[in-house]
Amino acid sequence: MKTAQTGSTLERLFKAGAHFAQVRSRRHPSMKPYIIGSRARMEIIDLSKTDEQLEAAKKALTALAKDGRKVLFVGGKAEIASLVRDAAERIGQPFVAGRWLGGTISNFVEIKKRIDRLADLLAKRESGELAKIYTKLERVKIDREIARLSERLHGLESLEKKPDALVIVDTKHEKHATKEANDAGIPVIAIMGSDNDVHDATYPVVVNDASRDAVSLVLGELTSAFEEGRKA
Repeated sequence: MKTAQTGSTLERLFKAGAHFAQVRSRRHPSMKPYIIGSRARMEIIDLSKTDEQLEAAKKALTALAKDGRKVLFVGGKAEIASLVRDAAERIGQPFVAGRWLGGTISNFVEIKKRIDRLADLLAKRESGELAKIYTKLERVKIDREIARLSERLHGLESLEKKPDALVIVDTKHEKHATKEANDAGIPVIAIMGSDNDVHDATYPVVVNDASRDAVSLVLGELTSAFEEGRKA
């Protein structure tokens, strides 16, 4: 049964174009063990290793979910941001699907103050309290503050404490999030292409991270594993 399941995953990864790597000149030295060959100028990722990595990452997420942990999804590249947001929302986890807000982990105390400020203003506006206390001009300024905070904190509103793990798409592109997580000793589950440093991730999943189909497939596997852990 396990063999059939593995074969199915490999087939889906291949169909999604997950095996295409960067050209050799852009490959990070740490990625050499994960390259199986080349076609024209394009290197080819060893999907059997990717499959093993994916299974390890899924087990990690299942364990995190069983323990009620919080996982922050990160991926701001235009072509995959919506996939990251949808994956996180599917399992009710926080996300950053745009520009990383510096200090989200390294200065979380300050970030939490902003999250609480936004929640407070929204609650007071909804209850009508703002209209009773402030003038129209003051409310216009508060609405602008709400809009600014909402834009910067979108996806982070449910973050009560530092995340217990991060799922990052392309650690090279998300270098600030990756560094903050690594400096804090927070596990990183990374969907990463061959131009990334494999050592930036606790659980690397080496695929073509420029392919929406490949990223979508891996995110789907990861979120399903999280859901399984939560049910258990």
